[in-house]
Amino acid sequence: MRVDLPVFGFVAPSGSGKTTLLRRLVAVLHERGLRVGYLKHAHHTFDLDVPGKDSFEIRAAGASQTLLASRERWALQVENRFRGFDPDLGAMLSRFESDTLDLILVEGFKHAHYPKIEIYRAALGQAPLYPGDGDIIAVATPDRLPADGHPPILPLDDADTIADFLLNAARRPDSEAPAG
Repeated sequence: MRVDLPVFGFVAPSGSGKTTLLRRLVAVLHERGLRVGYLKHAHHTFDLDVPGKDSFEIRAAGASQTLLASRERWALQVENRFRGFDPDLGAMLSRFESDTLDLILVEGFKHAHYPKIEIYRAALGQAPLYPGDGDIIAVATPDRLPADGHPPILPLDDADTIADFLLNAARRPDSEAPAG
């Protein structure tokens, strides 16, 4: 996968607070003047359209791609040819208009190889992911982690600190973070 701008993922079990953190983080980055792309891996089917609307009915009739456009936004829906398989992260990232963005934040795609921040909450009773995933570059958590063997710890409640970490990682020439 090759994208010419920084890509950072956020991974954790459902209910860990990924979306809550990302909502705050995107707001902080936007306030700093950055243009942020967002990619979410959904583990279920979803639809951007409504039954009964023309575009929904045309897609249901067999259109492979449906583009919805208005004065405010546009969305392209593409039917996945390989149903039952997760989409490829690189293929999804290539769909972004990267020349209009400064970085992309990804929610999910935890098995893909790219720089990720783990959201960890001990209260969920699940083991952290970082020991088995060398692509995790930091852990955002309100909890203590073992004294040794973990990546940098970030305060889960501090989107400004996490934004600083991401921007510093994106600037480091030797970092694995800038290109996905």
